[in-house]
Amino acid sequence: MDNLALTRAHRLITVQLVASAAALGILAGYLLGGPFVAGFTGALAAAGSWAGSAYARRRALAAFREECAAAADDGYAEGLAQTVLIGIATYQAAVFPIEPGGVSDEEAAARRRVAYGISAYDGLPHQVRASAAAALEAIDHGLDPEPARQALRDLATTVYEQRGR
Repeated sequence: MDNLALTRAHRLITVQLVASAAALGILAGYLLGGPFVAGFTGALAAAGSWAGSAYARRRALAAFREECAAAADDGYAEGLAQTVLIGIATYQAAVFPIEPGGVSDEEAAARRRVAYGISAYDGLPHQVRASAAAALEAIDHGLDPEPARQALRDLATTVYEQRGR
């Protein structure tokens, strides 16, 4: 889950909590002291629940950022690089199949979309992204399989060199 999705989910929960707290405050205030007290306690309960939720959201997002940074240090980027290598290798296999006509145009287009999508991910190291772009360019030309194979070998070497950094 990315930062934006986490923030949206937390804001939706905040809206529900504030509405519930306001309703309970209004009900309690009306039962205890009438309409004026009901409005005051409803507003007070809503403000308090909103402030508490804003504080909790700030702490949750800070913890989420720390976990993302720790995940990046724990091999997250290495896993992404391996995924890019596999995605581009399957795209190459679709463009240059072992048997002519073994892959449909729709399947090749789908593998191309996947390969380009995962190669553009922000969490990839720059060297892997540059090598992936070179491999995709070589495959997209589609005339000779040898430059594409060499570009894929270069990508595999780059991915291997990124391990343990």
